[in-house]
Amino acid sequence: MRWGVVGEMSGRGTPPRRVRVVVVDDSDHCRRAASDVVRHAEGFELCGVAGSGAEAIAMAESLEPDLVLLDVRMKEMNGIEAARQILEVRPGTVVVLVSAWAEERIGSAAERCGAAATLHKRDLKPAVLGELWSSHGPAFTG
Repeated sequence: MRWGVVGEMSGRGTPPRRVRVVVVDDSDHCRRAASDVVRHAEGFELCGVAGSGAEAIAMAESLEPDLVLLDVRMKEMNGIEAARQILEVRPGTVVVLVSAWAEERIGSAAERCGAAATLHKRDLKPAVLGELWSSHGPAFTG
């Protein structure tokens, strides 16, 4: 039996730990849509939802997620700055910037802030989460 992208079931019958995800977007509609994607992705668990960069930083520190899906354009603090601060407090977290902008508009700012990847909002689907984790997440260690 396979358990999504996180690993295989061990011989003892114990499933591996699920990838814990925080979704961050200042739009209620986009937060709900991204949260639904995470809920439907095998091997992933929604552990928090934030509406601002400051809230995302606090959640990253307290909830210790494996993955943060972070909107780029938000009021008060954009996703680029929030990503930088999240990675200061939780360096092992995989941060993916999600935006309605084309990747070219985000440019090298994504790399400079430490984000693992950028993704267009329309491309966020359960299978894509698996691909992102396979490419950027740490190897499953059990």
